[in-house]
Amino acid sequence: MGLLQNTLPPKKRIKRPFTWGDVIVILLMAVLLYGGARLSFDSPLIIEGPQISLNPFALPWYTLLSVGRMFGAYILSLLFTLTYGRIAAYNRHAESVLMPLLDVLQSVPILSFLPIVLLGLSAILPERVAAELAAVVLIFTSQAWNMTFGWYQSLTTIPRELLEASSIFRLNTWMRFKRLELPFAMIGLIWNSVMSWAGGWFFLMASEIFTVGSKDFRLPGLGAYLQEASNQGNFYCIALGLAALIFTIVALDQFVWRPLLAWSDRFKVEMVESDQPPTSWFYDAVHTSRLFLWIRSVLLKVNEQFDLWIIRRAPMRLYTEVKTSKRNWKIGIFYSLTGGLLLYGGYRAVLMLVLIPSTQWAQIGIGAFATFLRVSLSLVIALLWTIPVGVAIGTNRRVAAILQPIVQVTAAVPATAIFPIILLIFIDVTGGLNIAAVFLMLMGTQWYLLFNIIAGASAIPQDLKNTTSILQLSRWETWRTLILPALFPFIITGAITASGGAWNASIVAEYVNFGGQTLFATGIGSLISQATAKGDYPLLLASTLSMILAVILINRLFWRRLYKLADEKYRMG
Repeated sequence: MGLLQNTLPPKKRIKRPFTWGDVIVILLMAVLLYGGARLSFDSPLIIEGPQISLNPFALPWYTLLSVGRMFGAYILSLLFTLTYGRIAAYNRHAESVLMPLLDVLQSVPILSFLPIVLLGLSAILPERVAAELAAVVLIFTSQAWNMTFGWYQSLTTIPRELLEASSIFRLNTWMRFKRLELPFAMIGLIWNSVMSWAGGWFFLMASEIFTVGSKDFRLPGLGAYLQEASNQGNFYCIALGLAALIFTIVALDQFVWRPLLAWSDRFKVEMVESDQPPTSWFYDAVHTSRLFLWIRSVLLKVNEQFDLWIIRRAPMRLYTEVKTSKRNWKIGIFYSLTGGLLLYGGYRAVLMLVLIPSTQWAQIGIGAFATFLRVSLSLVIALLWTIPVGVAIGTNRRVAAILQPIVQVTAAVPATAIFPIILLIFIDVTGGLNIAAVFLMLMGTQWYLLFNIIAGASAIPQDLKNTTSILQLSRWETWRTLILPALFPFIITGAITASGGAWNASIVAEYVNFGGQTLFATGIGSLISQATAKGDYPLLLASTLSMILAVILINRLFWRRLYKLADEKYRMG
């Protein structure tokens, strides 16, 4: 249910054409990137951060610091998700801008946020505080988008009878959120949180050690430890860092995610209880303890008092699903000022883009095409193995009991942490960096496909399976007439997410610091990394916008048509 709830093909978004909202958000990204570039030109030099120690005894403290940054970014992502997704789901005017903006934001490379976030914060805060907040914000950009999409889709797919019940009981906004929306979306929100943490681990190294022009930022942490060990070619320390990382991921899985998944099973919308619900030894040990029961009773009393306080200030009333308001002169002034600011910023961004010579534009075009080929190859390879494995996990409970926990832990291990080992294998092979880049893209994106396919295979109705058995269809006929058609919408959903992740991963796959030397392959991600390292902000602006436009065009011209086909021909209904 948790996976299925968030991987069902979106119904509202797939029908939205290319609108003026897409133009506005692309223009907005150009203005933000231009503002970061201008700020970078005028920003004073920032002192280099502390040196990263490779002493094994520093690992526990470094691990704690990294987990703290990840947790801070997750809290920020959760607040953003609950607010942003709810506004987009219940306000049609806001949705026309917010959802295209979310499409663009998930395709913007993390390094392109550096000049805006880091230099903007450093202008008003001490250097160390600015670097810490920038790391949290950058991790946030790798966690928030899939959580927001999942929350938005949950709100837009709440069953009509539950909406009518909330209206009959006249729940106010808070009680509707607490009693209906959050419980209905809980399982999917937890699963998306697991994937968000996996995305955060993936970019942890990039967020703790980075260079912007002549400014070098270093934050002590597990990602910085692995990055420093990689730069020095110290494979003993790389192994220690990986061991600490895997131990942390397993501990979080056992003490956080599995208990939450076991607890959230109560929120399933089903008529018959599952005979094999998710379990957790830690949850079983804790939720019946006296201390836990006492804490729970205290929290329930506090919760009741808070609910009464909210109800007194916002009495129960008939809820109206669509919130609209008449436009007045204040809204008109706001739109006018915002439009004027965007037009002026867009004009200044164009002036910066004019500074780029034609040779660099040619490099951007060639780089975008090269990255497109790597993204396509990684998707094909991922499909070849995720479809059979996903079907096996989704349809065979014994296989799922063995492989699903392994998959969850493996998906959370950042590919960037083991990339130095992969690079060492292929470094002396002709085209070795290109092979390693495809492998890194594959490692970072294949899990989105796998989880979607598991969800699709789990959702195949049992009566259809029984029908294939009665008809005595062969294995191939069963795949052709039942499994592949049923999986098609889920495969497309996973492929779109994986494709966006592969484009984003190109910035760390095509430009690598290894053993004291810099290696890079031809690609748009490599150009973004080089522009960030050199402080070439016109090139950073142009290459980032080119990647955004490439992703949007591919989504609109290719994936949207497959989505339409899935919705019209292969939709289960």
